[in-house]
Amino acid sequence: MKKSSVLFLLVALWMVIPIGAQIRGNHINIMVSPDHQDWNYEVGQTALFKVSVLRSSTLVNDAVIDFEAGPEMYPDVKKQQVVLKDGTMTWKGKMSMPGFYRISVTAHVDGKEYKGSCTAAFSPEKLQPTTVEPKDFDAFWNKTLEEARWTSLNAQCELLPERSNEDVNVYQVSFQNIRRGSRTYGILSIPSKPGKYPALLRVPGAGVRPYSGDTYTAPTQAIVLEIGIHGVDVTQPQQFYDNLMNGALNCYWNFGMDSKDDSYYKRVVVGCVRSVDYIASLPEWDGKTIGVTGSSQGGFLSYATAALDKRITFVAAVHPALCDHTASLKGVACGWPHYFYKMSNEKGEMRKAMIETSRYYDGVNFVRRIKCPTWVSFGYNDDVVPPTTAYATYNTLNCEKTLSIYQQTAHFWYQEQWDEWQEWMKKQMNVK
Repeated sequence: MKKSSVLFLLVALWMVIPIGAQIRGNHINIMVSPDHQDWNYEVGQTALFKVSVLRSSTLVNDAVIDFEAGPEMYPDVKKQQVVLKDGTMTWKGKMSMPGFYRISVTAHVDGKEYKGSCTAAFSPEKLQPTTVEPKDFDAFWNKTLEEARWTSLNAQCELLPERSNEDVNVYQVSFQNIRRGSRTYGILSIPSKPGKYPALLRVPGAGVRPYSGDTYTAPTQAIVLEIGIHGVDVTQPQQFYDNLMNGALNCYWNFGMDSKDDSYYKRVVVGCVRSVDYIASLPEWDGKTIGVTGSSQGGFLSYATAALDKRITFVAAVHPALCDHTASLKGVACGWPHYFYKMSNEKGEMRKAMIETSRYYDGVNFVRRIKCPTWVSFGYNDDVVPPTTAYATYNTLNCEKTLSIYQQTAHFWYQEQWDEWQEWMKKQMNVK
């Protein structure tokens, strides 16, 4: 092939290949910003929000917006088809009690919708949860774990050579959970070099999915076990899990919520603690350090695991869900999955049973029992896990604790947040 032809081919490839990978962001952006850099105010102060509809970072004339404003999840102002002549407006908000005030904006530009929001905190350090602690909370969980441990782990381990490398051996593992035949599955990563290592347990967010394992957190210096919670193999094709999520496990978080013994989360929480049992059985574990971490549902499971197992030496929870379920019964933002948000005015035995059950599966009642160092991070704009619940739960922690706020994040991560999380955990494990 002539040099000119080769050069033409290379240029053509250079022009074509990146096209599919270069879509990033939107031409239109909705910016909503407060007048305090930290987004924090004292109760009684007034927050001033600036709303801007931008095209290529410049204001859009005669922009049409809808917006809601007020305490998060309970906006008391709703306006539609507001025309912003110069593409911008200001809005004032205040609160008479500790909490979070949110303005959410939807702009209609060229037939499409674009959204933006900003959530200001008012004396968040004074927030307190609403949930009541059952008198038999400890007795219930102690008995549950004692009975579960009557069943041996009967661990099984299969090397996954395609996921392993010269530094890390990766396995799919399983072990018995709450009763014989009920198994927890996960991906275990162990440094290939013989030695004793600290360990990290990764617990999952909501959903049904496969897991690839963690070979990126200090791969030559730490054991990491990443678990699923549904009692199924975690190495199947995605369609396998989609079928479960759309079928037998659809809305699994609601299963059995009228009984503390029948709740789906009873087996899930037990599985997390038995995962600690499994890690502690590994000859490669150093016998000293086991941390637990997760986001969303995994944040709750991190809290629960550390509360129920004193072998846990640190906790890292990101936008933790399942906290302060009953807050919505008082007209305050409640934790995902928002059990009582749409039934606050309903009465009856089922509602009463659900309220009572929720208290045994509320992150607030678990964090009261955590004594090890705990790092918590979330965003003020989170519309899945309200910061009201995340902050009130954090305030309940009575241990060495660190709060890292990334105000603008919703139910997602910023890179800096991810990096900080990883570095904090490595420090706790004394690895680099």
